Amino acid sequence: MEEREVGMSFIGSSNSVSFVSGQCITIALKVDIHDTDWHRFLINKAYAVNTEIDGVDYGPLACLVGDWEGDGGMDVSPETDGQEQTPYFETILFEACGDVSNAEKQNLAILRYHQIVMKKLNGEVFHNETGYLTWDADNKVVTQSFVIPRGVAVVAGGSGGLTNSGSLIRVAASIDDDDYTISQAPFMRDNASTQSFTHEIEVSGDTLRYVETTVVDIYGKVFDHTDGNTLNRTGV
Repeated sequence: MEEREVGMSFIGSSNSVSFVSGQCITIALKVDIHDTDWHRFLINKAYAVNTEIDGVDYGPLACLVGDWEGDGGMDVSPETDGQEQTPYFETILFEACGDVSNAEKQNLAILRYHQIVMKKLNGEVFHNETGYLTWDADNKVVTQSFVIPRGVAVVAGGSGGLTNSGSLIRVAASIDDDDYTISQAPFMRDNASTQSFTHEIEVSGDTLRYVETTVVDIYGKVFDHTDGNTLNRTGV
């Protein structure tokens, strides 16, 4: 029998393998690659993800839980005479916080996060964000809510789902949206108004990639303020 190792998460009767709570993990499992049933199984379900943590189903958010670090970030921000590009490194902590019931009709699984972003040039912290991600399993909706210390609060919403190796999450908010919107202090509204926000997060095993765009009306122009980075999980 020819054997090959394949990456997957699996619970089987003849292969005693268990999930680690709250992690999207893969394991090496030897199978006969000439076995038709196994071949079909591997094509259709190459990965399985455990989304429950302490009895709460976090859906696609489960893959985020843990400590993350990345040093390949790039921030492109507006300046009066153009734009500034700032390479950065960062840490993000995602913590499972249980669930909550809204008006006895909606149940949300809650993830709290803390993101600290530092300039590679000198280590100066130039972004410090705390917020929450929630998963509405009944409606398959992800919500991200956060406040940054400039007088801006965002409630963004969108979709989330599992992939072959992790999860993909997309959320958005706009000042013109009735459902997912942006609130700003008067100074920011009049001088550096956030028009919209989009955020995409993709997790594959212990690698997280994200890109976000904040459209800002500032210095007499509308500018796409962008950030993106790739991070590795360093702990759970």
